[in-house]
Amino acid sequence: MSFETISLLLNWLQLGALLLIMFRLAHIFDLIANTQRELRRAIHHLGERRAAEPELDDASAGSTSALAARSSQFRAGAEIS
Repeated sequence: MSFETISLLLNWLQLGALLLIMFRLAHIFDLIANTQRELRRAIHHLGERRAAEPELDDASAGSTSALAARSSQFRAGAEIS
């Protein structure tokens, strides 16, 4: 094989590798976008569910202490993991 043939073959291989990388990146970006969409949906749904709970609608000190207890339980669970 001549140098020109080998060079052309290597150029095509480089182009193929570049296209493969671009398609994989596009797939990864789609996955990130879908994950963000699902997280927004879950957060919105959680906000709706919390708004429907009677203890969170209450502005009394009891509901504030319940939230503080929940957050301390969450932190304690995160430290164990």
